[in-house]
Amino acid sequence: MKRIVIADDHEVIRSGLRTIVETRSDWIVSGEAINGEQAVALVVETRPDIVIVDYSMPILNGLEVSRRLKAMHLRAAVLILTMHEGEELLTEAVLAGVRGFLFKSDAGKHLVSAIETLLDGRPYVTGTLMETLLHNYANKQRGPENPLTPRELSIVRLIAEGHTNRSIGAVLELSAKTVETHRASAMRKLSISSTAELVRYAVRKKLIAP
Repeated sequence: MKRIVIADDHEVIRSGLRTIVETRSDWIVSGEAINGEQAVALVVETRPDIVIVDYSMPILNGLEVSRRLKAMHLRAAVLILTMHEGEELLTEAVLAGVRGFLFKSDAGKHLVSAIETLLDGRPYVTGTLMETLLHNYANKQRGPENPLTPRELSIVRLIAEGHTNRSIGAVLELSAKTVETHRASAMRKLSISSTAELVRYAVRKKLIAP
């Protein structure tokens, strides 16, 4: 049974998150907190696998909660819920030890996937934020050596991570046919003819770790 702590100062939000979590019979909400200090205390007491915490919490915000847990060497993976976006916030969150980053507006559709990803030991970044990051990256890097659109960059990254057209479509909410169209366009622009070459391109451009 996987244990999950929910921390948000709004009862309606906590209730909604609990309802989503409890759709899984192998997950249990081990506690709810209304501020960051309570969240840290609950993690110490219940030793959950996942902590879902609102970024804008009273007393200690979500990042401060994560810093406390990191300093205490507690193994719970922190999933931040936020309405804010930006590379600076994401960078700060990673440095604070946050493993997952999800927009509140995406929680209804993607919370389960985010939790599953964290339980699998992998970091999670909400798809819409990843699109923003890739768009910013593309604007900085765009040129003769990088002619891809933000959508093509996103698809190349997911291909390089081993996703199929179908799974990429599920992540980006596109049809498999549309994914294949973007994939073919990216390969044509890059004069690439194989998936292995796409992976090498993604590593070279630091879309994925080598």
